Amino acid sequence: MSRDKPFEPVNVYEYETLARQKLPKMAYDYYASGSDDQYTLEDNILAFRRFRFKPRVLVDISVQDIATNILGIPCSFPFVIAPAAMQKMAHPDGEVAVAKAAAASKVIMTLSSLSTCSIEEVARAAPEGPKWFQLYVYRDREVTKKLVERAEKAGYCAIVVTVDTPKLGRREADVHNKFELPQHLTFANFIDSANEDRQRTKKVDGSGLAAYIASLFDPSLSWKDISWLKTVTKLPILLKGVLNGKDAELATRCGAAGIIVSNHGARQLDGSPATIDCLEAVVNGVQGKIPVLVDSGVRRGTDIIKALALGAQAVCVGRPILWGLAVAGEEGVRRVIELYRNEFELDLGLLGCPSLADIRRDMIVKVDWFINSFKASDALHGHSRGQEAHSRL
Repeated sequence: MSRDKPFEPVNVYEYETLARQKLPKMAYDYYASGSDDQYTLEDNILAFRRFRFKPRVLVDISVQDIATNILGIPCSFPFVIAPAAMQKMAHPDGEVAVAKAAAASKVIMTLSSLSTCSIEEVARAAPEGPKWFQLYVYRDREVTKKLVERAEKAGYCAIVVTVDTPKLGRREADVHNKFELPQHLTFANFIDSANEDRQRTKKVDGSGLAAYIASLFDPSLSWKDISWLKTVTKLPILLKGVLNGKDAELATRCGAAGIIVSNHGARQLDGSPATIDCLEAVVNGVQGKIPVLVDSGVRRGTDIIKALALGAQAVCVGRPILWGLAVAGEEGVRRVIELYRNEFELDLGLLGCPSLADIRRDMIVKVDWFINSFKASDALHGHSRGQEAHSRL
């Protein structure tokens, strides 16, 4: 490749390689790392590879339809941008750039409570784009209520309650780096708060984010609080962080509008199963009453197909969006979404599916022996592809 031409990534692993070179170490480590020994981080990707396809042939795929509808929202394909905190660490435009890219791509963007652009700023930047608001429940329920009210007023379509963070998982990279939000940034949703403790992390001996969570998040969060949230908003409430069928049943009973099968990108309990391995149990638990989505480890269009074959309505993607944002801002995010969409459409056709309705459970098979065929580190970095990207720069 000519040295006078910029390297153009052709998959999300290559975007990660470029992002890693561009980001400060503390920011990259925060985005990329998991908790403890990171076994779950590795397995989130490996688990998708344990499923193999049984394609059909001689199927007319001259016309394909990959559009879908999620909680009444038309989407160009079954893809949702997952919430990710502090996106201005990746690019000065932060969450605004992601929201604009999502709107242009006709997919849903989920804004984190811990965003560095405010609820209202993001809504103004991309008024035509559908947006969900991710909610952490604070000890101060009035603060929690006001966040929900602001999201509803600003036109967000749903509340996504993170239910797997009564305490923050131990992320050793953040401890080593003594992670704190850079001085020029704040948690923008709390700028007008009288309590400055909510606006940014503090410098501590260890992870400043862990200290922030411990001081403000409510470890007593329980099912009764989901019922309470339903009294303060008319928006549908999705629960993010469900991994087993029993909790899925309880979610339907308490009136949840949907579930996101998630292990928080492997950033909470290390040793939790990969999300794709939990998906069918959760789908069975809801018995078709509410939609189920899944996140963590989705790196290819084939991964989206596997998730849909196991009963998901859509996938949620987080880290690769951040890599696109770090590399090229709004345009980088758009290109990452386009990569997923193009791979998904191509792979769907090669599988013999003209539309989403043609995806069936019997089109995939699980091969447990596959995990022994590859090193976990290869799975994390896309085999040698990321290194190839590095060597070409």
